[in-house]
Amino acid sequence: MTIISDTRATPASAGLSRRFYTTAWRWHFYAGLYVAPFLIMLAVTGLIMLWSAVLVGRDGEKTFTVTPAASQVLVSQQADAALAAVPGSSLVQYIAPRTPEGAAVFRVTAGDAATMVAVDPYSGAVLGNWERRKGLYDLADTIHGTLLIGDLGDRLIEIAAGFGVVLIVTGLYLWWPREGRGPARVLVPQLSARGRPLWKSLHATIGFYVSLILLVFLLSGLTWAGIWGEKFTQAWSTFPAEKWDNVPLSDATHAAMNHGGIKEVPWTLEQTPMPASGSQAGTAGLPEGQPVDIDGVVAFARSIGFSDRFQLNVPGDETGVWTISRDTMSNDSGNPMSDRTVHIDRYTGKVLADVGFAEYGPAGKAMAVGIAFHEGDMGVWNVALVTLFCLSVIFLSVSGIVMWWMRRPKGAARLLPPVAEPGPLWKTGAIVMLAVALLFPLSGAVLIAVLALDLLVIRHVRPLKRFVG
Repeated sequence: MTIISDTRATPASAGLSRRFYTTAWRWHFYAGLYVAPFLIMLAVTGLIMLWSAVLVGRDGEKTFTVTPAASQVLVSQQADAALAAVPGSSLVQYIAPRTPEGAAVFRVTAGDAATMVAVDPYSGAVLGNWERRKGLYDLADTIHGTLLIGDLGDRLIEIAAGFGVVLIVTGLYLWWPREGRGPARVLVPQLSARGRPLWKSLHATIGFYVSLILLVFLLSGLTWAGIWGEKFTQAWSTFPAEKWDNVPLSDATHAAMNHGGIKEVPWTLEQTPMPASGSQAGTAGLPEGQPVDIDGVVAFARSIGFSDRFQLNVPGDETGVWTISRDTMSNDSGNPMSDRTVHIDRYTGKVLADVGFAEYGPAGKAMAVGIAFHEGDMGVWNVALVTLFCLSVIFLSVSGIVMWWMRRPKGAARLLPPVAEPGPLWKTGAIVMLAVALLFPLSGAVLIAVLALDLLVIRHVRPLKRFVG
């Protein structure tokens, strides 16, 4: 929810209540000024990613279709065809077809360049190839997470998400029925109104219905952020590798399977160390005498329940492992409870680790479900709901700006927020909002800086004081 309300709507009968209302409105106003552009960006890029995944697939695999036949050629033969299509390349990953009409996709690398190659699994013919992570989905994803400016963009978005929580709290307080208005007046927009009252009614009603979903989206997005997510929430909720049966561990973590800023590994596993090949550790895996190669590992994957789309990462070095995975993070499945990652020793074929949704901690399970919902992976209803949500967020952001502009006197060279009224409730409101923001370190730090700037500078410099109201 963004910039909302006007002084005529404040309760006039109780001075204390009025001051609290005005304080909440002022916080809502300033939070909206910062958050609205970010919400618009997140909603637009979210829509692009959602519909790109629906129409062409996250990895572009839906671009190609094949005619099913009685049998498929060996995966190793498909891989050879993919490697031949990119001379001098090496195999990195195999992505199994989602449907019988789908193409198999292989990731190969030549130098620093990663290429995706689509292969007909029935004939072994190459259907096409493209540079990995250079499509519209990936551009939108990078903007969504970093604004194309790396860590700085990540931090700015994290600050915006923290203030987004403040926006929701203050917006719900402003929406709450008062002055004798019944619930129907605030649950249903007043379409008979005109001008700013109509914008205000639509903003308040839509904001109320969107607020809970927005909170889910903000929190699930924040858990990926560099400070609140990576350094705090994720670090405390990472799956412990010690649960595995005394297997040797690599210096690399599961995050090594990500591609740059693109997240592909389940949230709870990202900081967990990878197991290492080269010992007699592990449990029964590939049958005795079965070669530990791509054909053998794919056959084993299907024998233990991996069907439709799943991914197989090949060992990257002498201690690397075969990794079979299916998770909502990579759009493999619409059911987060089917998340599963299996690591296999490249020499013995033994299973070094097998972790699924049931083994995740509470935070890991919540994130698996939250990300699946966030990405619209759970079915047609989820796609429709996320689409409607993103459009609603864009409307809320735009309508907040429109209401401010309509309220702003013509030619006024100032922001014109609601006038702050001194008193204990102003201070109480500040403390409440500060407590909310401090749950998110970066947002809290910025808030303290802004309050200090207001108290020490703005209030003592007449032009600045006039500009911010």
